[in-house]
This record gives sequence, structure tokens and C-alpha cells, in this order.
Amino acid sequence: MGNSNLSDARRDKNDEFYTQWRDIEVEMNAYLEYNPDVFRDKVVLLPCDDPTWSNFTKYFALRFDYLGLKKLISTSYAPNSNKSGQFYTPQESLFEGLEYDEETDFERGKIFILENDDKTKDGVVNIDDIQWKYLEGDGDFRSSEVTKLRDEADFVITNPPFSLFREFIEWTLEGNCKFSVLGNMNAVTYKEIFPLIKENRMWPGQEFNKSMNFAIPSEYFIQEGSEEVDSLGRNIVKVPAICWFTNIPHGKRNEPLSLMTKADNERFNKTVTGNIYAYKEYDNYKAIEVPSVSAIPSDYKGTMGVPISFLTKYCPEQFEILGIDFEVKEGTLGFLKKEGYTGKVDRGYIDGRRKYARIFIKHKNPESSPENPS
Repeated sequence: MGNSNLSDARRDKNDEFYTQWRDIEVEMNAYLEYNPDVFRDKVVLLPCDDPTWSNFTKYFALRFDYLGLKKLISTSYAPNSNKSGQFYTPQESLFEGLEYDEETDFERGKIFILENDDKTKDGVVNIDDIQWKYLEGDGDFRSSEVTKLRDEADFVITNPPFSLFREFIEWTLEGNCKFSVLGNMNAVTYKEIFPLIKENRMWPGQEFNKSMNFAIPSEYFIQEGSEEVDSLGRNIVKVPAICWFTNIPHGKRNEPLSLMTKADNERFNKTVTGNIYAYKEYDNYKAIEVPSVSAIPSDYKGTMGVPISFLTKYCPEQFEILGIDFEVKEGTLGFLKKEGYTGKVDRGYIDGRRKYARIFIKHKNPESSPENPS
């Protein structure tokens, strides 16, 4: 599924994209490698997922003892989950043998709870010990019922609705929760999201700007050639530019980039030698164009415009993020606008050509160099 189809999903509110086990495991492992006790004695909330089909629920329930969790809570949203109908065959669900009331299923969400209580008396707390009931409401994360669960939680981890990403992040931060959620890389450029990254209130996870497979209802539009289905009959589609966004520490965030000088980049870096705009100053900004993360010169003391993919390599001890291009237009970064320039400042322009979105950065401790290497 290309970006156009993801845009269609946001517009049409087709928000049932089921995350694969591997993608959850890889991301959670990054937090555990940095801090093995990150989830110990904590309450984890998994909203926006039907627990019956959610790999998020399965992952944390099967690892409840290993992670040392205090409590796991998972909720579903009734109208969005049940319109397809085909997914509600209990013998095919994650929890075999559960009996649902079909009429109630269309009206009320469900809540699944796993606590440190070995109800099956088999010597381990896991998925077999989960208890469930219907919520009073439909399970919308914005409801007072689910918000109360958020206020109880230490962590919120999920794949939120694509159409409500901005609102979901705001809701999560209002609860002062640690979080790890999936979204599209373009979310970096949202006016509600970028300031959070700039202020180090959230950052990219281990996996950023990746193509990921998702299971979706069969009635969703998919591109030709994406006919793979899973064991539950759901279509499997590949969606590009998917990222984890989080405020949980992980090792990748603290790895400084190894960089070459401007002179060495101009000799050896193909993204520079084959780019006539590399290191040129923008027509409208007091900054130079850096075409790739690998081309960031180690010896430049001024402001640089870098692709948003820079965030995958951003080390707060190495760089300062000044802002993003749309902030120049809004006046937040007015000091970067060139005096006397009367054209557009929505994006960077070089020789009149509009560049893609750029983040403006500076070295915190650059190598000795001239102020402007261009």
C-alpha cells in the first residue's frame, strides 16, 4: 500500500491496521536492551486495539512474568472493530472459547485485564489468566472511561488510529505516560508534533522510516499485487515510511554520528559529489543545504538544513535542533530568513528550486573550521 492509500485511510477513517508480532518485538527489545527493567512493576495500557486480534496484547500477555509487569490493560473500540463482522468468530480469535453477545459487541467496547494473579494455577501468569468484560461505552480512547485507564497506566503502547494521530499523542501526554506508538514519518512535519521532538519530549524509536506489513480488513482497498492474507483471512499490505514515536529511552538515540569534514565529503561522498546544491546557502534562509545525513560536515559551525530522516540519527549530545522550515514562515525561526528576501519561505529554495522539508540543526561542538564551508 503506497502513501496515497495511507492518505485515503486517514481521510476515510479506515483505521484498522493490525501490527505484526515481529515489529512489536523488535521495538520493545530496543527499550529492554537499554534498560532490562523498563516495564518492571509497571501498568501497561494498550488502547485502540481489539484485544481479540491484537499482537500487542499477545506480546505483553505472553511476557507478563518475564517483563515483571504489575498489570496489563487492553481495550477495544466497538463500532470501528465490529463493522467488518467477519473477525468475530470466537474459535479463530486470540482467546479461544470466549463467548460474546453479538448485539452488545456492536455497541460496547471490551476491556481485557491481566494482573499478577495465577488464576489457572499453572505456575505462571500469562495469556490464559486474562479476564475480560464489556466497557460501559464504545471504547473510544477519548472517553472518560478509557481516559481513567490512561491515568492509571505508566505506559501507553499501541498503533493508534491514523486519522487521529495528533489527537492521540496529545491525549497520551496529558496523562504523563511513557509511550511507544506507530505513525507515518510525515508526522514529523505536523505543527502539533514537531515542537515535541524539538523539545525532546518525544523522539523516533528504534525502527523509523521503515516499510511494515499490516493486516487489514478484506473490504479495505488494496493495490494490485497485495493479495497475501493471514490465517484469519485478513489482507496483508506493506506500508512505507512507518515509524515508532516514543519517549522511552533506547540505545540508538544516544549514538553519536561519525562524520567526515566538508573537504572529505566533497571528495568521497556520492550524495555530495553528484549534487550541485550540496552545501549551497538557501536563497531564503541563512543556512546551507545538506542533502543527506551522511553528508553533514563535521567542521561546520553554522546552521544546516537536513532531511527529516536526520531524526533517525539524532543524538541530543551532538546536535541542537533549531526548528523546521515551516517555523520560518510562522515567525518562530524568523532569524533564519534572509534580509531583503521577498519570496516564499515555506520551504528552502536554492536557485529558485523548492527543496523537500528540512530540519535546521547546529553542531554543539563542531570541529575547528571556517564559519561557512560553501
